[in-house]
Amino acid sequence: MIPAPFDYLAPTTLEEALSALAEHGDEAKVLAGGQSLLPVLRMRLNAPEMVIDLGRIESLRGIRDDGDAIVVGAMTPHSVVATDPLVAEHAALVAKAVEHLADAQIRHRGTFGGALAHADPAGDLGAPTLALGAEFVIAGQGGSTRTVAADDFFVDLFETAIGEDELLTEIRLPKHTGWGAHYEKFVRVAHQWPIVAVAAAVKAEGGTITEARVGLTNMGSTPLRARAVEDALRGQPATEDAVRAAAARAADGCNPPSDLNGDADYRRHLATVLTRRAVLAAAGA
Repeated sequence: MIPAPFDYLAPTTLEEALSALAEHGDEAKVLAGGQSLLPVLRMRLNAPEMVIDLGRIESLRGIRDDGDAIVVGAMTPHSVVATDPLVAEHAALVAKAVEHLADAQIRHRGTFGGALAHADPAGDLGAPTLALGAEFVIAGQGGSTRTVAADDFFVDLFETAIGEDELLTEIRLPKHTGWGAHYEKFVRVAHQWPIVAVAAAVKAEGGTITEARVGLTNMGSTPLRARAVEDALRGQPATEDAVRAAAARAADGCNPPSDLNGDADYRRHLATVLTRRAVLAAAGA
């Protein structure tokens, strides 16, 4: 289908974009990489009067070291994140997850912040950023900014803490230097949204897991932390039996969907299996 008619604006500064957003309100949609918005427009599931394209705002692109965190600009393409040495060294879990995100064409067009702002619970970036305790920097009117923790950023299905007159500008990834990482994704066909996926970052010393962070994809209306697994892993040997016992709690507190790809019980089972695989791989076991 062809999208309904709309006006188009491509500001070159963040201030211009925020002003346009404030002016047009509910009648505006923000375009980042377009990999989520354009299909919605073509199917006429949404018909905004104005599309505000952020693609010319260079200040929203790039990756930098900021002491205890790696900062990723919201408009940085996935392909850049996947190959950046800072991300690979200090936030390996994100780098590994991006490798599994769709195909090469989408990774070159889609943006890191755009995917997170879209907040699809089946998206590949929510679980790893949640697991690492990322922080989201949001800009508002009048030059104001606020920082939202990952635990508070994902509110509900396709809903985040970003206000109607605000824009996500950057994502702060706390450094997990030296941690093992793995993203285990289960799909029926290549490049599909995951039926379930697990993001695991593990710190191990002398064969013992001293700390673990585990995020779940498509196990509820938002990305989720498998905190029961994290608690059960702490202080345990990085062995098949110990990890299997901890992974059995992966679905605790989850409310996974049922759809054509699998019902809720199937997803709960997958979560335990994939968690075991992801943690063992991250621990190097």
